[in-house]
Amino acid sequence: MFNPEFLTSDSEAISSNSLIQYLQDQSPDVLQRVARSASGDIQDIIRHNVQGLLGMLPGEHFDVKITASRDHLAGLLASAMMTGYFLRQMEQRMELEANLFASGDAEVDPGELKL
Repeated sequence: MFNPEFLTSDSEAISSNSLIQYLQDQSPDVLQRVARSASGDIQDIIRHNVQGLLGMLPGEHFDVKITASRDHLAGLLASAMMTGYFLRQMEQRMELEANLFASGDAEVDPGELKL
């Protein structure tokens, strides 16, 4: 799921990015573990979202090639990452609500919960 090879670029813009530098300092095992921590539901939603943005034609009937500039591809990656963070936060909220209301202790409307 996660390809650490994208971190090996020598681009000046990438080398001045503190997040990229932090990621480069992490072991591949840590990066793989974090990537695998996303639930199947989140992975499916992000996959569907990216496919919707790129356009989805069946590979067996079409020879699909997508061309994008570096900036547009970076924007797509950033969008997918932010979507992932948002979805994980909502998944945690759903789990919290399920646990709260399963115990029967809460008398509050789920829409009123604040994070």
